[in-house]
Amino acid sequence: MPGDEFYMAQAIKLARKGWFTTHPNPRVGCVLVRDGEIIAQGWHQYAGQGHAEVQALADLQHNNATAEGATAYVTLEPCSHFGRTPPCSNALIEAGVKRVVVAMSDPNPLVSGNGIKRLKEHGIEVRVGVLDADARALNPGFIQRMETQKPRIRCKMAMSLDGRTAMSSGESQWITSPDAREDVQTLRAESSAVLTGIGTILADDPSMNVRSPRFADNNRQPDRVILDTQLRIPLDAKLLSLDGQTVICTATESKQQSRKIQALEAKGAEIYFLNTQQLGSQTVLSVNELMTVLDQRQYNEVLLEAGATLGGALLNAGVVDELIIYMAPHLMGSDARGLFNIPGLDRMSQRIQLDIRDIRAVGRDFRMTARVLSVTEQQE
Repeated sequence: MPGDEFYMAQAIKLARKGWFTTHPNPRVGCVLVRDGEIIAQGWHQYAGQGHAEVQALADLQHNNATAEGATAYVTLEPCSHFGRTPPCSNALIEAGVKRVVVAMSDPNPLVSGNGIKRLKEHGIEVRVGVLDADARALNPGFIQRMETQKPRIRCKMAMSLDGRTAMSSGESQWITSPDAREDVQTLRAESSAVLTGIGTILADDPSMNVRSPRFADNNRQPDRVILDTQLRIPLDAKLLSLDGQTVICTATESKQQSRKIQALEAKGAEIYFLNTQQLGSQTVLSVNELMTVLDQRQYNEVLLEAGATLGGALLNAGVVDELIIYMAPHLMGSDARGLFNIPGLDRMSQRIQLDIRDIRAVGRDFRMTARVLSVTEQQE
């Protein structure tokens, strides 16, 4: 008879079905097993709908079966609090399961250990830690936000083989192939929000949305977050007329532009006023306050799509967790613009060190994924 790892692997596979849709909730799968046979299964699909355990129990009822004496395999600790849905730990208790196998405890302080405790109090045997690493890989952004109050920020850039992102004139379309641009659609679809700066808006008037027909059934667009210190965004910017929420972060001094603020809000934009700080020679919006806004809006995964200046500033500020670089097989010359503007790095010891996790071909381009090492890791 298969062991706990086998059935938990099935639950993890189910959780992946909600990869693009569960925001801001975590991706969770559940399998109900009795006498070595899977009798029901479910996964969380959308926030506000039943969690994975509830979906599995509904599947059980559809099959005219019961959970009495069954084992539940869940990729994340069953919740124990009333949110938009009732506690899943209660549902499992009432269903009569005799054993619950949990891949990982919930980092959410509203749950963390309470769901497991509640199950044990009702005489249910609980095992925790089965395929823990695989379960954590389902929700890196959610876990990080729960543990640090900061979302996981991934910076996407495209460059030539000689590390250039645009010609000296600013011309940059298109560095990479259609295959790479389609791959970016996947990155956007799995993100809570796409973050960029006003420079990109003024230069390219981008849509910053998910347009691929592969995601037509997802019923969700990532929020678009614009960093615009002086509130220069044009009222006819394309993204203000598209489906999905536009969020504009600007300096507190911009409150004086009351008419423009009202016009932007009339177009559905939400505006946050932040203090400014000096980052090197640049005056930028407070990075800490920006992180607070992103956390308050419950963004788990944020995709940074910006130019060399904003990308370099946030990388230098230590808030970028991962780089995703698409490299095209051509040369753009020494006069073209570089990948990141990071002034002040004068010595080799000041380098920002990376851990390359993956390199793969995407059409005729290559995609490199690298984790940005923490200050502690860089000093080791």
